[in-house]
Amino acid sequence: MLAAPRSVFMEITRRDFGAVFEGEGLNDSEAPLGGIYERSDGLALFAVTLGRAVSRQITDLFDSHEYAAGAMLDSTASESAELAATSVERTFVSGLDAGFEASMSFSPGYCGWHISAQKKLFETLQPVDIGITLTDTFLMQPLKSISGVIVAGRKEIFIFDDNFEFCSTCRTRTCRDRMNAIKKQV
Repeated sequence: MLAAPRSVFMEITRRDFGAVFEGEGLNDSEAPLGGIYERSDGLALFAVTLGRAVSRQITDLFDSHEYAAGAMLDSTASESAELAATSVERTFVSGLDAGFEASMSFSPGYCGWHISAQKKLFETLQPVDIGITLTDTFLMQPLKSISGVIVAGRKEIFIFDDNFEFCSTCRTRTCRDRMNAIKKQV
């Protein structure tokens, strides 16, 4: 078994999250998360990883020119990390008092939240305890890891137009799917 999934999360106040969100002060001034977390009912920092072995195997497959197998494992591992993050989100919100309508996770490096915020997130959460470290360029090791904040609140706080300048460089635009899913949450 290559994957060794591990996770950690911790509840955080809006005030304390403000310092994490601010990070190194490089966020886009229009980053939607700034207005979203300020109106939230609950926040938690989180990190998940599949461990080093799966990342090492992906690298080994590409290095040995087994591109199809490497690409399949890479894709599968990425989806598995996303599913692990979703599981952590569900665990966090299941422990909240009723009153919120929806939840969504956000990660540094997306939606105008500068990747340098990883530094404050790591200082606060300490995901090194589950084997995740941060490089000088704010990338996580092992690569099949995700970190960020889970935000719980009323549905309307998560709905925004994705027409910011930084949206033009986004390759995934997954926010659209996530907002549509929130509109359907009961």
